[in-house]
Amino acid sequence: MAFTVREVTETLRLPSPAPRPQAIAFDGEKLWMGSIETNRVYAIDPRQWTVIEEDKAPGKPWGMTVVGDELRVICGEGDDDDRIVRRFVPGHGFKTQAAIRCPDGTGSQLSYDGTWLYVSQWYNRRILGLDEQGNIVREIDVPHQVCGQCYVDGNFYLVTTDDETAGEYFLTKVAAGNGNASEDLARIPFAARALAYDGSRFWTNHREANQIVAFER
Repeated sequence: MAFTVREVTETLRLPSPAPRPQAIAFDGEKLWMGSIETNRVYAIDPRQWTVIEEDKAPGKPWGMTVVGDELRVICGEGDDDDRIVRRFVPGHGFKTQAAIRCPDGTGSQLSYDGTWLYVSQWYNRRILGLDEQGNIVREIDVPHQVCGQCYVDGNFYLVTTDDETAGEYFLTKVAAGNGNASEDLARIPFAARALAYDGSRFWTNHREANQIVAFER
């Protein structure tokens, strides 16, 4: 399939405070990143580019999103890399309460629309809405594999690809309503992982380059 979409306009490309940055989220002030090399989460001051908090995760932090004053983090745990959504309270660390196993034990990215968590399943090319007990309340099929996700103004914005090793990557918009219409907005010229929005620009990880990248909406 041929695409003629534009390329994203990068505004910042900065060194990650830890190798292999994978998860990313923005809480209104701080940029949160999870490294699957160190199995830790880091709070970054995006203006000074300094780490102001970090904590050990109970597994590999594959994806994260902001829920109120807390985070929800998909952790890959155990020998089977079983995917569990864990509650993280800044300043207090990970909590054992309110843990949710991802459907079929698989999921890589998270977003939150103010009511439900949405877990993306990369190879199944779908996003699953979950209630507080982890029950599936909604299923959204998407046109590509999902390797980044955030929810902005009634739409899901995704990092997508059809081939994670040799293929192109895209910024894809999927409407949260109205039949979940999708559109590839721009090409991302590297193998991006995760997606966050700070109110004016998107953030993602160039994981294998150990860099965090911001680009225009």
